[in-house]
Amino acid sequence: MDHIYEPERTREEQEIDLLNGRLKLRHLIVVVAVAEQGSVVRAAQHLRLAQPAVTRCLRELERILDVELFVRGPRGVSPTFYGEAFLEHARAALAELRRAGERITDLADGRLGTVRVGTLLAGSSQLLPRAIADLKRADPGVTVLVSEATFDKQVLRLLAGELDLIVGRLTPLGDLGGLRQIHLYSEAMRLVARRDHPVRGRTGLGLGDLVGYPWILPLAQTALRQEVERAFRAEDLDLPEDVVECTSILTVRTLVRETDMIAVLPELIAAADGDLAPLAVPLEGIRRAVGVTVPQERSPTPAAGLLLGYLRERAAALELPGGDQNRFSRARVSAESASARSRMTS
Repeated sequence: MDHIYEPERTREEQEIDLLNGRLKLRHLIVVVAVAEQGSVVRAAQHLRLAQPAVTRCLRELERILDVELFVRGPRGVSPTFYGEAFLEHARAALAELRRAGERITDLADGRLGTVRVGTLLAGSSQLLPRAIADLKRADPGVTVLVSEATFDKQVLRLLAGELDLIVGRLTPLGDLGGLRQIHLYSEAMRLVARRDHPVRGRTGLGLGDLVGYPWILPLAQTALRQEVERAFRAEDLDLPEDVVECTSILTVRTLVRETDMIAVLPELIAAADGDLAPLAVPLEGIRRAVGVTVPQERSPTPAAGLLLGYLRERAAALELPGGDQNRFSRARVSAESASARSRMTS
């Protein structure tokens, strides 16, 4: 993309430019639209602006930052190294502004706020629904928005400010910065099948006896899938050939109930479904830590703080198979909930 440079300026001059009014909200909106649409033309159509106006806005922003934000490619434009860095902050800033607007609207309409939750398979069957029910009983005016996806997709939305928290298995964060994780409980993963599955009643059942049946496995990019693959390798076995990859608990349950499919499910989910039962084949060493992932620096909204309190409370009350009981300080949970409710009404 054509780029116009001004004479080199000091770092102090560049920082002042960002604070003295040259950086506008429209710059943030345009740069995010171009990145998401992949071209200036499509961004202009999406924003209902003329293409020259979008191009001019981008050039203004590049002059302010004194770097090139996008490069042309065969399929449109893509962010440069500098563009990726700026986009992270632009998305977060726009998300914060949206959150501010929604909070003011909620207060004006007499509502108590909105909490956006990303959920994974772990925690979606018992922990999160029960915590939401507790929240709605106590504060019906709180709006709860729940979306389900894999962790890699959810974490990007969390960092961008589009989610308040993620509930589910605590996946290692690796190089991801700006996040912290709250451990709530741990449980084993089990192989489950319908109660009248053909392998029921067989003695000396092992993992190799199950390979010939159809399986439901986690998606390839998930940590659980990698752990399942290691379990097969430990017994010198290849993965089953007849496989469905799925993260939807409703789909998994229906397939296991109505077919000979075998699935890898958290112990709590298996124990809660009368039509399913664990198989006598242990998955050694495969446990999951379940909890909440939240932004490190961004304080939770009052509504998110309330939900977090109920998540802690419900996790503390869970009766895990095998007697693995979780224990949290009830006084701490109550204090957190009271603090969050106080901030909602202040």
